[in-house]
Amino acid sequence: MSYPFAPRSAPDPSAAALDFLNGPHDLFIDGEWIAGDGREIVVENPAREQAIARIGAASSAQLDLAVAAARGALAGQWGRTSARDRGVMLNRFAELLDARADFIGEIMTLDNGSPLASSRMVVRFLAAELFRYYAGWTTKIAGESFAPTILSRPGNDFLVATTRDPIGVVGAIVPWNAPPGMLALKMAPALAAGCAVVLKTAELAPLVGQIFAELWEEAGGPPGSFNLIHGHGEDIGHALAAHPGIDKIAFTGSTAVGRRIVEAATGNLKKVSLELGGKSPFVIFPDADLATAIPAAAMACYLSTGQQCMAGSRLFVHADIHDEVAHGVAEYARRLIVGDGLAPDTVLGPLISARQKARVLDYIEIARNEGAHPFLESAAMDGPGHFVGPALFTEVTPGMRIEQEEVFGPVIAMLRFSEEDELIAAINGTPYGLSGSVWASDITRALRVAKQIDSGQVGINIHAAMSAETPFGGNKLSGWGREFGREGLDSYLKTKAISINMGARP
Repeated sequence: MSYPFAPRSAPDPSAAALDFLNGPHDLFIDGEWIAGDGREIVVENPAREQAIARIGAASSAQLDLAVAAARGALAGQWGRTSARDRGVMLNRFAELLDARADFIGEIMTLDNGSPLASSRMVVRFLAAELFRYYAGWTTKIAGESFAPTILSRPGNDFLVATTRDPIGVVGAIVPWNAPPGMLALKMAPALAAGCAVVLKTAELAPLVGQIFAELWEEAGGPPGSFNLIHGHGEDIGHALAAHPGIDKIAFTGSTAVGRRIVEAATGNLKKVSLELGGKSPFVIFPDADLATAIPAAAMACYLSTGQQCMAGSRLFVHADIHDEVAHGVAEYARRLIVGDGLAPDTVLGPLISARQKARVLDYIEIARNEGAHPFLESAAMDGPGHFVGPALFTEVTPGMRIEQEEVFGPVIAMLRFSEEDELIAAINGTPYGLSGSVWASDITRALRVAKQIDSGQVGINIHAAMSAETPFGGNKLSGWGREFGREGLDSYLKTKAISINMGARP
């Protein structure tokens, strides 16, 4: 079948965006902008397959400089910055994001192809809110005190006081699918905790990182507190994960790369947090409000052209309503306009690269070969750009690759169920456990099913309900640890216990 395209006469980038693209794209180390002298990174607009910027990646020597700058900042001005002043800086950063949201959103769209309205929402309602939320935590990081039961015997007086201290220098590695949000998710809690940061951008979409470095400097961040490097994952990313001067790695990306990061981090046994892949279930019971659930099921996967870790790519539908839901999702998908993210009517942008496009098309062919029914056909689009339209496969059964493996594209695998036990077994039958949702009017049943789903987050009558306060992260191959909320801050802190012998009691 064919899909409507946004007009090929999509607006050209703004003058401000063109000035930025044509300017230097450097590393930010110890408060200074320096040109990278590692392998060149060519940044492509995936909607037009045009090179829009060239960046010199960091060399290993420049990575060492960035780590040294971060360690120096902790020992110097940044380490002496009060909790209150850290909060002021983070709030000021949020204000700067709000003021430049339209521009940052446009750069994100040029960088990774996301529709412009979505890009701007990521800046305003995810990135800025994360900085505001963690700004409020800076003055509330505290330990506790207690009398130890064993030591405090008659005749002795002991007190234990705990402190919550910054974990040290954080190496952050972010993905390309939502740069402003991913940058904020690493920067905001780490800086709120008082850590210093060395952040590596994604080589496929590195440009927003430069703007964040500029804004952190404008917000008053001391030299070395935040350092920005560019580079390829297999060299600079690996070197950052293995660096002995790094105390913690915070990574979002694929499970395969997450494994390599864990291996690289063993040298000094640095702490590691990982937000990895997913194969999230979207469950619809017969009593669900289908007028709401059907479009939600479509967009749970097709949003961001399926390039999101919490995509509801496995659609479990009760046998009584299976056909109705299949027709509804397909009809909704046919109305989604695929095209250049700068065009105002675009809903689904391109995939990030030719490689990712080939991967998605391979999975579509694999699904056909496995016997899944292509209820909604999909194919590569003609013309420039890495476009693939939304696809829906029915007659999918547990164990098919399309049901087990993360496609990271606009492809839904739809499964039919009748009994709850059968449903739970199928849902938990993948190696992933990141997100999911259950749709039903019977809240008791929805909660019963939600509690049995082995994942870090489950919604009831909502999918991927992310907020700054709500912890998010995966089980099994979907990762280690949690981000967002207080749990997200805790991962950047370490606890010290100080035991005080106060002498004999009078």
